[in-house]
Amino acid sequence: MSRIAVSVSTELLEAVDRAAGELGRSRAEIVRQALERYLEDFDDLAVATERLRDPADPVLEWDRVRQGLLG
Repeated sequence: MSRIAVSVSTELLEAVDRAAGELGRSRAEIVRQALERYLEDFDDLAVATERLRDPADPVLEWDRVRQGLLG
C-alpha cells in the first residue's frame, strides 16, 4: 500500500482522532474511508453533471415530478 502525507488543521486532526476513538479504528482507517467516500461522491457528481449536459436527456418539470412522487 502507498503512503501520502497531508497537512491538516489541529481542529481537523482532533475530529479525526475523536471519530477514530469512537469507532475503534485508526487515524489511517478514518482518513482512508473518508477519501474513498469523497471519491465515490466525486464520481457520482461527474456522472450527474455529464447527464445534465446531455441534450438528448429529457428535462423534467419539478411540479410534475413532485406530483408523481406525492400522488
